[in-house]
Amino acid sequence: MTPTLLITGANRGIGLALTELYLEHGWQVIACCRFPGSAPHLMTLKNRYSTLTTYGLDVTDHTAIQQLALQLIDTPIHLLINNAGLYGPKGYQFGDVDTAAWREVLEVNTIAPLVIAEHFTPHLEKASQSGHTPIFAFLSSKVGSMSDNQSGGGYIYRSSKAALNAVIKSLSIDLRSKGIRSIALHPGWVQTQMGGPNALINTATSAQGLKHVLDTLTDSQNGNFIDYQGQEIGW
Repeated sequence: MTPTLLITGANRGIGLALTELYLEHGWQVIACCRFPGSAPHLMTLKNRYSTLTTYGLDVTDHTAIQQLALQLIDTPIHLLINNAGLYGPKGYQFGDVDTAAWREVLEVNTIAPLVIAEHFTPHLEKASQSGHTPIFAFLSSKVGSMSDNQSGGGYIYRSSKAALNAVIKSLSIDLRSKGIRSIALHPGWVQTQMGGPNALINTATSAQGLKHVLDTLTDSQNGNFIDYQGQEIGW
């Protein structure tokens, strides 16, 4: 059976790089983003690979998530990468936190991944029944690590990823009996719209590292927080 990846936020950055990498390795890829037709690089890949299908999906639209899950109900999914993310405001200080923006970031970074997991668990169970070990992979961030926080600030994004990590840890326990692994991934500081031009690595390097981590993931790593180089990160 050809393995299938479903990925969110596939229109640019790390999501696009992961989409291309898995296509190159012969996977079926279901790529989701809000406006696929307005994502030229993704459309170029669609023209090149018959194994790529695209769907418009706003991850904050829970009805749309449910409808997509029903549309794909007969499709076993071997890997689901929750990549869609929102940074929120930059440059603000303590005393100047935009709480409305905070709620938007939590909707995308923390709540949507769990809603997706709830609706797509049956698809990963189908893959498990065929002898595979399916994975829910969540793009987290090292800035969500409380033990690593030495600089303060970043209340909105930090808290959304710390909360996501708590979600992932619980999922890893709750879905273990279904044969599904759940993992939090730190992609590195990557040259993307979010990471900025001064970041340390490009999207291809991050994607290759993340794929290697997922390819070699062991049961003992279920529920862990791992970076693109395979190093564990403290909570």
